[in-house]
Amino acid sequence: MSEQHSHPWPDASSTGVGSWPGEDPHEAVRTVLGELPDLPHLPELPGRGVGADMVGRTAGLLVDLPVEVQPSGWRVADSPGRDLARAHSLMSYDLDALTEHAHGFEGTLKIQAAGPWTMAASVELRGGQRLVSDPGARRDLAESHLEGVLAHVADVRKRVPGARLLVQIDEPSLPAVLLGSLPTASGYGRLPAVDRVDAEAVLRLLLSALEEADTVPAVHCCAPGAPVDLMRRSGARALGLDARLLTRDHDEALGTAVEAGTGLLLGVVPGIDPPPAGTAPGGPGVSDPAATVDPVRELWNRLGITPDLLSRAVVTTPACGLAGASPGYARAALETVRAGARVLRDDPRGRAAVRDRSR
Repeated sequence: MSEQHSHPWPDASSTGVGSWPGEDPHEAVRTVLGELPDLPHLPELPGRGVGADMVGRTAGLLVDLPVEVQPSGWRVADSPGRDLARAHSLMSYDLDALTEHAHGFEGTLKIQAAGPWTMAASVELRGGQRLVSDPGARRDLAESHLEGVLAHVADVRKRVPGARLLVQIDEPSLPAVLLGSLPTASGYGRLPAVDRVDAEAVLRLLLSALEEADTVPAVHCCAPGAPVDLMRRSGARALGLDARLLTRDHDEALGTAVEAGTGLLLGVVPGIDPPPAGTAPGGPGVSDPAATVDPVRELWNRLGITPDLLSRAVVTTPACGLAGASPGYARAALETVRAGARVLRDDPRGRAAVRDRSR
């Protein structure tokens, strides 16, 4: 692995994706700091409603680009209104809670914001069409978004001065933007795909600015078809992915990323409560940490990278945000990803090592 970029977290680290159940930011911050001491994150609480969801939360960061809520979702507005005021207030509450409970924290702290392409896919122009359909509006959004995210970084840094910030740019809509699968306003058509070169350029500008601001830029995409190569080339120093969606088709891109020193934040447990039978469809529940990280160990074995790098390069996470989970399951999920990180450190090869010993 290249030594060009050292990973900003201790070995055997785990973290959350972002969202959390409930409405009390103080309780959420205390829980995250307690459960994820090596790499805590600023919790997002979308259960509070308008302005607390991923898009509304990031809309509150935009500079000189007001938006408001319409029945169909967030839409560009003529002037800031009560929806943005609410988003600002909710973020302020969250940051006050972070200040109170994490002010003396020293280590890496993760914060999150929806990325420019997910925002462009989610916010509507005044006429009702998605903003991503208008190249000029996309440019304006990208500039506003970059300025707002950098201001947010500066605010968090003042509140937690001892922390090194890892800034996770959430891009769940990026595959749909690149594939041209987003529906038009009528729902009967599909918007044209955005050129991959343009998509990469916008992300690179943002991630480069974040690195210049002395943060660690990361891109998270838990959707199927995450464009791993594009995310890495854009300048991400860490990639957030759902390990359960990774196939052999991703191996070359992931191997290149790891060899370049890019960290991986890999989702290993479901983001919602399993059905009553005790296991989530397609994978183990949260009672067996070793089983939850099997997809990660199998990936590493396929890549052929030395096992002792696994717990350094990989951070375990839930597969996605936990806002839709019960509080009890959410805590259990964090406990499991922590235990899974220790498994990757202590037994990185898993069943492959057992097979080797049996020969």
